[in-house]
Order: sequence, then C-alpha cells, then structure tokens
Amino acid sequence: MVGHMFFKQVRDEIDSMMARDPAARSRLEVVLAYPGFQALMFYRLAHWFWRHNWLLTGRFIAHCGRVLTAIDIHPGAVIGRRLFIDHGIGLVIGETAEIGDDVTLYQGVTLGGVAPSVNSAAQVHRKRHPTLRNGVIVGSGAQVLGPITVGEGARCGANAVVVADVPPGVTVVGIPARVVMPRGQSREFRAYGTPTGEMPDPVARAIDGLLDQVSRLKGRIDQLEGQLADRNGGATAAPGLVNGVENPEGDAAPEASLRPVAAQNS
Repeated sequence: MVGHMFFKQVRDEIDSMMARDPAARSRLEVVLAYPGFQALMFYRLAHWFWRHNWLLTGRFIAHCGRVLTAIDIHPGAVIGRRLFIDHGIGLVIGETAEIGDDVTLYQGVTLGGVAPSVNSAAQVHRKRHPTLRNGVIVGSGAQVLGPITVGEGARCGANAVVVADVPPGVTVVGIPARVVMPRGQSREFRAYGTPTGEMPDPVARAIDGLLDQVSRLKGRIDQLEGQLADRNGGATAAPGLVNGVENPEGDAAPEASLRPVAAQNS
C-alpha cells in the first residue's frame, strides 16, 4: 500500500512537470534528464531519514543530491506535492522552508534566511526561511528571504528580492519586490513568474506622477506670471539689476520692484 502511494506520487510529480514544460516529451525523459526531478527524489529520501531522526544520513543523502544535480535542498524543508523545479541549477531551499502544492521554482532561486550567523545555537528549531503557499511561481534568480509568507497563487518575478509577505494572487518584481499586478490578474501560469507584454513599473509610475505634478505647477506659475504682467501694464524689465535685484532674463518685474526706490524707502 505504501509502495503504491509512493509510485502514485512519483507519477504525479512527473505528469506535473510534463504539463508545465513543453520540452518534456516522455516520462522516461523526465526521470533520466531532469535534474529537478532527480533532486526531488533525493530530497524525498533524505527527508524520510530526517523525520525519523537519522539526521546525518539525511544530510549525506541531500549532499549527494546536490553534487549530482547542483540543487541544494535541505532535508528538513517541508515540500508539498507536484513541485516543479525547472532547470534548477543553483537553487537553494533552506532548512525551515515550507512549500505547498503545485509550486514552480526556476534556476538560481534562494529560499533563504536572514538571521546572522552569530549565536547560531539560539536559532536551532526556529523558523528562519520562507513559506510558499499552493501554486506560487518564483522566477529565476529571485531571492525570497526570511520567515515570510508568499500567498497562494502569487508570482515572484525573475531576480526579485522578496523580504516581506506577499499577498495571495499578486505579482511582485524588483528590489525590493513591489506589487505590479493586483490580485486576480495573475492566476494563469506565467513562466519565470514574470508577465510578458505590458507590465507596469512601480518606479516609472512614481516618476510619471512627479512629472505630472511638475507640469501642473509650471502651468500655474505661467498663469500667475501672466496675471502679474497684466496688472503691471505689460511692463518688462531689461536684463541686469532691478532695484538692486538681479534680473538676468528681463522678465516682468514684480510690482514692488517697479516702484521708485525713494517711494519704497518712504
């Protein structure tokens, strides 16, 4: 019975990888040529020993998996069903990381901790690594750091640095990661967790907002200068000094500056 459940789980893992990677042409190809699948099998075995308190054996099996696949998964991590590790080179999953079902991770992803290395004994059995809920996609090179939670169905774009909780169903990109697509627009599968085509940039949006404000302020200044010129009868001042005040542009001088000096001093 246990063996039947194990092989069913392995078949589900293979089928999920084929469903998410058009390059996979057969189950045998996945078994023989996909380091993500091979690393996951090493992890499943190492995690079994880890849970039964054979810690050194678990670490050694995980180390063998890392040597053969270049994917580093700590045997203490908790990983759900149908995890798809695409390419996977340089991927790191820390000891207290938790991963839900149907998650996709690409090469260079780090699910890491941010606690300092000093006094490491005090950090044993403490949550130090992130939790990824069901259906999360983390793009290549993304760093998800600390005991944070990435909500169900969220996407972390390639090379994002995620250091705060991510709400369910949104897409985050950038350093530090910011939301660029709200909930409900990210549900379909997106390779590398990054939407293609038109994607709003939060920094560009902020700059556009500032430019709009500057444009409105310039228009208001032009309006006020026009009103002041009309009140002064359209008088303008020659470049140089107006009543001791430098006026290099020769603009219309303020009303007070056009008064005779003697009148101002009276």
